[in-house]
Amino acid sequence: MTLRTACLHHPLWPRRQALRQSLGLALALVCITAAVPSLAADAWPTKSLRIIVGYASGSSPDVQARLLAEPLSRALGQAVVVENRPGAGGNIGADVIAKAEDGHTIGLIGNGPLTSSPFLYAKLPYNPATDFAPIALIGSAPLVWVTAKSSTERSVAASISQLQSEGDKQAYGSVGAGSGGHLGMELIKQALRIQPLHVPFNGGPAILNAMLGGQVQMALLPTSTVNPLLQAGKLEALAVSSAQRSPLAPTLASMEEIGARGVNIEVWNAVMAPARLPAEHQARLSHELEKILTTRDMRQKLFLQGWRVDDVSAKGLAQRIQHDTRTYRDIIERNHIKID
Repeated sequence: MTLRTACLHHPLWPRRQALRQSLGLALALVCITAAVPSLAADAWPTKSLRIIVGYASGSSPDVQARLLAEPLSRALGQAVVVENRPGAGGNIGADVIAKAEDGHTIGLIGNGPLTSSPFLYAKLPYNPATDFAPIALIGSAPLVWVTAKSSTERSVAASISQLQSEGDKQAYGSVGAGSGGHLGMELIKQALRIQPLHVPFNGGPAILNAMLGGQVQMALLPTSTVNPLLQAGKLEALAVSSAQRSPLAPTLASMEEIGARGVNIEVWNAVMAPARLPAEHQARLSHELEKILTTRDMRQKLFLQGWRVDDVSAKGLAQRIQHDTRTYRDIIERNHIKID
């Protein structure tokens, strides 16, 4: 009997063969199990996806959400529905997103509810640090520091020098306590050692009317709001609120250029998901939105609305939230700004 024949007839051979078969089956099960999350991610969503927008229909975040809805629907193979939940500066919509448990709700949120609201409100129904998962940064934009048109041509340096000498004799308008225009101007005041008084208004048009009527002398406002009056020669622009010049207003000086070092205020909108949404679903959303937002067509559409598309990744968004949260916390605490 040969060695091979002896092995085949050895009483342990069937056990070895069975062991080999068992190991093969176990390995196959491991492979199948490892593939389940991927298969589950590919199968999701299983019904319509809802985008909550915490602002009114026709607002900039609402327009962005509707721009993204169609290409995202094609990418996911399910309908994408935009639902407006306006109020409290976006906080009502943010709360709806944070508490969503259906696994098919995400939201489009401005920077305020994520970075400044925790320090402005004594009680907030959600926790920005734990209730959300960052998905994608849609677009960002600086504000424009504008002043009422003067009777004589002055340089930016001369305008700032006059502000420094006049103390609180001048005033600036904003759309309310804790808004980007309010917090940004408080940061500029500190950097340039100027003291204009804060006057809140109900919306950008009301601020513009007050500037034209001489009730307030300056404001930080979006480019889309001030461009018509700048082009008509009724307002003057001193600078954009970002540290560097912006492609959205390339002829305007930056904060660094006018001596307001350390000032870098931009408004932005982002797609966020409830923190409880499974990680593989978050990853798929981030991947699909990154592809959509970085297309030339989408970049152009957002640019025409006054938004710059840069690092749209979930990681970049998380870093932006952390940075801006520190900035706004410092401004709010230093100036004792609160909203009841």
